[in-house]
Amino acid sequence: MALNAAAAAAKLVKPKNRPSRAYVTFLAGAGDYVKGVVGLAKGLRKAKSKYPLVVAALPDVPEDHWKILVDQGCIVREIEPVYPPENQTEFAMAYYVINYSKLRIWEFSEYSRMIYLDGDIQVFDNIDHLFDLPNGFFYAVMDCFCEKTWSHTPQHQIGYCQQCPDKVQWPDHVGPKLSLYFNAGMFVYEPNLKTYRDLLETLKITPPTPFAEQDFLNMYFKDIYKPIPNAYNLVLAMLWRHPENVELNKVRVVHYCAAGSKPWRYTGNEENMDREDIKILVKRWWDIYDDESLDYKNIVARDEAAKRANLQSFLSALSEAGVVPYMTAPSAA
Repeated sequence: MALNAAAAAAKLVKPKNRPSRAYVTFLAGAGDYVKGVVGLAKGLRKAKSKYPLVVAALPDVPEDHWKILVDQGCIVREIEPVYPPENQTEFAMAYYVINYSKLRIWEFSEYSRMIYLDGDIQVFDNIDHLFDLPNGFFYAVMDCFCEKTWSHTPQHQIGYCQQCPDKVQWPDHVGPKLSLYFNAGMFVYEPNLKTYRDLLETLKITPPTPFAEQDFLNMYFKDIYKPIPNAYNLVLAMLWRHPENVELNKVRVVHYCAAGSKPWRYTGNEENMDREDIKILVKRWWDIYDDESLDYKNIVARDEAAKRANLQSFLSALSEAGVVPYMTAPSAA
């Protein structure tokens, strides 16, 4: 990406007051996923998160998309692509191969802890408290194996799902039960340069598998993985596969990963997309995206106005107490 001088300078500035915690997402290409990231940034603001959103962007993200994200208050960091070893693996989705580049976020060691969120996720309620989980573990929500994209797995083939482990027992003839498996669209982790280097070295000797970096992260972190409730990453298939496990009014984070569910592409024509709960969740995403009061420039202007009002009230109170003379400035209008 050819950055202009201002954008290049912005990449090098590290504000002294930058918090040691942040949310982070990943963006590649010139497509429409930038809309998802804008929606995510506005959703975090509506949820009154205290922490910034960092966007790990590949070089093929165009400059106008950079500007959109910076204007929305995002911290945009350019990263280089990461590719798995070459082989004949057929990924569950062709574009999954580029998702290995998400491993670069372990390099953001200026942050002590980060929460990763895919660009097709929306945060509807504050989740800042997840930053306070005990250190030394990898936190994420367990995935569901019931959709046909999992047909290559032994779990799907025997009808077993970790979301309802008592419904179909794991048969002895299949071998030991597999480790718990998380969805990598949302996770809580600790950036670390040693871990970052080891991830890249391990990737070099690890054959790719259909779910790309998600399979790889599950393999790498299996010994320190700790599940967190579905409310922190509601995969939409849970609505029709395991409705008994979903309390929609308590869901804080929605993952629009089901086919046809991306709000900015939604038509309602794909399978399960005509459900009323899906329509409601798509509308909730658009309500945030279209809310201009959540745009970063309007939030900043509102905060500055509040600061000025507080200062004027403070000075006025001092004046009334006879501490300092104070005269209200004339309006510039």
